[in-house]
Amino acid sequence: MNGSDAAGRLVRPFTLTGGRTRPSRADFTLITSVTAVEPQPDGARRPQPEHARILRLCARPVVVAELAAHLDLPVSVVVIMLCDLLEVGRITAQSPRQISRTTDMDLLQKVRDGLGRL
Repeated sequence: MNGSDAAGRLVRPFTLTGGRTRPSRADFTLITSVTAVEPQPDGARRPQPEHARILRLCARPVVVAELAAHLDLPVSVVVIMLCDLLEVGRITAQSPRQISRTTDMDLLQKVRDGLGRL
C-alpha cells in the first residue's frame, strides 16, 4: 500500500461518519442482529452509498461484527452508520437473547465429557 492509499483509508471512515466518533445510541454490540426494513419507509431520502451498501447486506439478518467485516470498516464506524439507519427507520436491531445466568453444572460436565471424547 502506498502512502496515499494509507492516508485515504485513515480519512475515509472519518468522512463516513461526518466526523462523529461516538454512536448516538447504545443499541449495538458486536452480536446485535441487524435487518433492513422492507419496504423502506415512505418519504425516506435516498441513502448515502455506504448506507445503501449496509442495507443490501442487511437484506437478511446479519450481526454487527460480520457487517463490519464485509464492509472492511472499523466496528465503531459501522455502529455510527447503523445508528443513522435505525433513527430513520431503515433497519431493525435485535439484541441477543439473554441466556440464564445460573450455571448448570450438569450441562457443563456433559460438554466437558463430550470434548474429552473428541
